[in-house]
Amino acid sequence: MDDQNKNLIMATALSFMVILVWFILFPPEEPPAERESVEVPRAETPTAQTAEATDDTARTAPEIGTAISPESPRIPIRTDRLEGSIALKGGRIDHLNLKDYRANLAEESDLVSLLKPAETEAAQLAVFGWAPGGDLDWDDVPGAQTPWSAPTGAVLTTDSPLVLAWTNEKGVTYTRTISIDEDFLFTVTQSVRNGSNTDIRLAPYGMLRRYGEPQDLTGFFIIQEGPIRQSGEEMSEFSYGDLRDFDRDERWGAHSEVLEIAANGWLGFTDHYWMTTLVPPNEASFTSVLKYDANLDVYTAEARYPTITLSAGEAADVTTRLFAGAKEWETIRAYERQNGIHRFIDSIDWGWFFFLTKPIFAVLHWLNVLIGNMGWAIIGLTLIIKAVLFPLAFKSYVSMAKMKELQPEMVKIKERVGDDRQQMQQEMMALYKKEKVNPASGCLPILLQIPIFFSLYKVIFVTIELRHAPWLGWIRDLSAPDPSSILNLFGLLPYSTPDQGSIFFIFSLGVLPILLGISMWLQQKLNPAPTDPTQAMIFAWMPWVFMFMLGTFASGLIIYWIANNMITFAQQYLIMRSQGYRPDVFGNIIAGFRRKPKTEEK
Repeated sequence: MDDQNKNLIMATALSFMVILVWFILFPPEEPPAERESVEVPRAETPTAQTAEATDDTARTAPEIGTAISPESPRIPIRTDRLEGSIALKGGRIDHLNLKDYRANLAEESDLVSLLKPAETEAAQLAVFGWAPGGDLDWDDVPGAQTPWSAPTGAVLTTDSPLVLAWTNEKGVTYTRTISIDEDFLFTVTQSVRNGSNTDIRLAPYGMLRRYGEPQDLTGFFIIQEGPIRQSGEEMSEFSYGDLRDFDRDERWGAHSEVLEIAANGWLGFTDHYWMTTLVPPNEASFTSVLKYDANLDVYTAEARYPTITLSAGEAADVTTRLFAGAKEWETIRAYERQNGIHRFIDSIDWGWFFFLTKPIFAVLHWLNVLIGNMGWAIIGLTLIIKAVLFPLAFKSYVSMAKMKELQPEMVKIKERVGDDRQQMQQEMMALYKKEKVNPASGCLPILLQIPIFFSLYKVIFVTIELRHAPWLGWIRDLSAPDPSSILNLFGLLPYSTPDQGSIFFIFSLGVLPILLGISMWLQQKLNPAPTDPTQAMIFAWMPWVFMFMLGTFASGLIIYWIANNMITFAQQYLIMRSQGYRPDVFGNIIAGFRRKPKTEEK
């Protein structure tokens, strides 16, 4: 076996092994399984067990109140990108839909619903308030049943903030001002004025409550789904199971983890494409709390601020930002750069290869803005990557051409040394050194493609910009596998194909996976088949094995691989011709059908 074929087999086998391991670790995404519905009380603890100790005497929160009535008066939320409402009873932000995103590709499908009232299934809501201290009791601070007042006809828009007010029986007035920008960032300012005759102590807080574990989790550990917390320079990611495993704090009756943050902190819940987070002022110190109440099946992310003391007539306020929306790269990057939210861009899970995934997506996003189509942007990205790697590819293909030139010399060495493999190896290495040829250089471009491939897989799977992004024709979602299938002749036959979660889905090859197999097969034909029958069989099967293994991957990734193969084919053909060799592609194809290796022409 000549060294060139050894290199090709080694490189191909290595790629095959890596893809095989990847396929096992990250199988095709299955539809979410039906979960048994658990009857959970849709109630909210007023102020929910906030900072211990607004004074030296430990205080206990009152009993769980009843769920907020659906008939509670509501203030509409209307922006170009959001629609929803705020409940006046409790003053909670608990109804929010994303107008730019739908549940699936059908035009009539529901908008993505991010926040839902406590009495609904899969509820998630944002709560703000004050924990009492000193002479105040829980009835003296706003809670779940507080009837806030608002101006008649009030609507929360980007141009008109909402001001809620409530005064307790002791004359303490609470005001909550809520504003929203043109995207997904709310600003909630809580103010209090002490109209009583005595000093009061209060601890402000912001809270996100999620009822039950989401049913639409992907289940892939390649992406973070669950609680997330930024504390200074450290980011911590948790699963919902992690919160259930926290130590139980008997004072609050919940499993919890408490962390003191000096500055630059935020916390919340992140999903595959959506996120809700509480963002205190950058310079603010606060207590970051993640907890799980097993009795109610409620997960909570809470920002507790330091206790303040107000004398009669004094006032104070605290501001918390709430992000509730899609994890759009450009939007989140703007919040980090313009609003100073520390490392907010890392709320997108870039993974271990962040040094590759971040620049790859930045270029992909730029190309998408320039071209206007993410599919063509992927092909443009492929061209750029191949251009960057061209010097290595050039060196590799020149080395391969020189190896062919050395074939007669290597044949003479084999005839001279016979079965003495050690002597043959020594003489071949001396020949390589003399002619300045590196027999392993052919593997290098393929090895470099592996981390790039993984990084692009991560980018396509994680970023929302690929979700429901069309390319052309039948490819309407680049983040999903090719929906066409050879099993029904690509829609010509009136038969349904296996669901994505079925084990038979791997045989439901679409147009793109078939083109991928053909491109790999065509790339092989730049060189004659190995003379060894075993090698020839391995080479013959390799493109079609890859075709099936990659067939269930996202369409965007298959487009990249096809483009990469075709550009590689063109590069190798032109470079080898520049070195005096003309690859006989058609001759090698015919020889392959005849099962007779064909010698390449010089």
